[in-house]
Amino acid sequence: MPGFVIEYHRRTGEKKVTEFGQQDGYKRAVKARLAQERTNHDPDVEIVALMGSSLDALKQTHSRYFMADRTAQNV
Repeated sequence: MPGFVIEYHRRTGEKKVTEFGQQDGYKRAVKARLAQERTNHDPDVEIVALMGSSLDALKQTHSRYFMADRTAQNV
């Protein structure tokens, strides 16, 4: 199952999503998250590693990271 790293800025709702493919995707995502956390010094940035069948599935199960997308679509 694919792994994903989401770098989410709590105040602005901006995010960067990186997808890691099927083969060891979650394991690679966790390693990437740990590496990013070592260099992140902004307390408003949350970095998470998630596993899901697709990005669309994560948008449903972890919708708070994608609220800005929904707001933009409704404008």
